[in-house]
Amino acid sequence: MKKVPILNTEGDKAGEVELGDYYFGCEVNQPAMHQVVRMQMALSRAGTASTRSRGELRGGGAKPWRQKGTGRARAGSNRSPIWRGGGTVFGPTPRDYGFKVNRKVRRLALRSALSARAGEDAVTVLEDFELETPSTKRAAELLMNLGIEESMLLVLADYDENVEKSFRNIPGAGALTVSTLNTYDILASDRVVFMKRALDRLQESVSEGVTDEASA
Repeated sequence: MKKVPILNTEGDKAGEVELGDYYFGCEVNQPAMHQVVRMQMALSRAGTASTRSRGELRGGGAKPWRQKGTGRARAGSNRSPIWRGGGTVFGPTPRDYGFKVNRKVRRLALRSALSARAGEDAVTVLEDFELETPSTKRAAELLMNLGIEESMLLVLADYDENVEKSFRNIPGAGALTVSTLNTYDILASDRVVFMKRALDRLQESVSEGVTDEASA
């Protein structure tokens, strides 16, 4: 168990909380994280690149000129790949780049990513707060009070439109809910900031047996 302070929106200590070993104290498994990050990046690819072969093009039905006697090379179609406007040989076609990773590996990768950040003292716990309206200025002030200058990921217990909109305009800052917390976003951020209720919900999932992240 590792204890970290709970900070308020002014950056002052308002208590302490323990980070459980299941999510924040396990042995970091680099291969698992690498595999899951590859999976997430593959799933994010559009896979819409497309070309047409000679059979998918219009025209080319008539032989351009007779086979012999012209002094030119033989040609059977003006949609041949060697002609301008011809088809593409072995070109890309729409495809799905995604692949699956075992659930246990996804779980291990998430735990490893959180443990790596905890081992770097890059996990911050924040008192729960609400914003009446979206305010990037208020979000920037909060980060300044916390002394956070690097990229950060704010983890919420539930989706909060005002908070999400307030942080998304700040370069390097983002917000996710516990249910959408994933390995890639944790590793892409230098600091992970948990709202107190979000941390409680994550750690309660261990005792309840719900230890599989939604999106990995």
